[in-house]
Amino acid sequence: MSRITLANALSLSRSRARANVWVRVGDYIELTKPRIVVLELVTIVVAAHLASPWGIPAAVLMHAVMGAALVAASAGAFNQWWEQSTDLLMRRTANRPLPAGRLTSREVIWFGAVTLIVGVTELWLAVSPLTTAMALATWLIYVLMYTPLKTRSPLNTAVGAVSGALPILIGWTATGAPLDMRAWAVVAVMFLWQFPHFMAIAWLYRTEYAKAGQRMLTVVDPTGLRAGAQAVVGALALVPVSMVPAMSARAGSPGIYCFWTLLLGVMQVAAALMFLIHCDDRSARRLLRASLLYLICWMGLLLMVAV
Repeated sequence: MSRITLANALSLSRSRARANVWVRVGDYIELTKPRIVVLELVTIVVAAHLASPWGIPAAVLMHAVMGAALVAASAGAFNQWWEQSTDLLMRRTANRPLPAGRLTSREVIWFGAVTLIVGVTELWLAVSPLTTAMALATWLIYVLMYTPLKTRSPLNTAVGAVSGALPILIGWTATGAPLDMRAWAVVAVMFLWQFPHFMAIAWLYRTEYAKAGQRMLTVVDPTGLRAGAQAVVGALALVPVSMVPAMSARAGSPGIYCFWTLLLGVMQVAAALMFLIHCDDRSARRLLRASLLYLICWMGLLLMVAV
């Protein structure tokens, strides 16, 4: 083999090795459920700002975000390890690292264990024991309650909504602020918001959930009426609860906050009602978009209240 040919072969080998490394890195990132992690981190930062609008030490906030991200990554990994057999049965999840065979169960367990230990240690040493407890509670509910419940009962959505709302308390307690009425109101909004949001998702993927044996409400009741009713109840309950953060004496621009939050709430109620009436993919997608718009805009309005 000539020198040029050998050099080309070595260069190609190195390129493939680098590509394989990045593929594995991508698989581990996918294992963490990055969209859920990002949403959790955003809620942590917003909650911290709302609890302490005059500032939280940058180092404390950084450790809170990094520690919570590691704990959330561990939860995503163990969730996918637990659900690898059902993920294989659904088109939208069949290409995840575990069911596709790109990662082994042992690799995922080690990754989940290490990220959990490091995340909890960071929160304990650099933030506070209470914040650590909130992060651990979120992990325990998501991994040990919500995940196995998905194949057993449609109550899994309510349990999952609890773990989805608790990150607010991670950010809040990181500031050292007391858990007052505003804190619990924001937690309640995050809890209630998940019902219209996830009922829309449950409808859109109802066939796949049924194929995988997951007991979503749209599988238990294929008509969609119960899912629609839960979406409407959740959206209606959001309207008064979402007003509570503006009642604080420290709230800035409460009138603007209340007006726009009320408008967002009414829009989401209307979308939920249309889903209940029609129970079709079009109304479900409309509700899904309305719920995402609600969350983004509401968080922005929360920051306005905190000023």
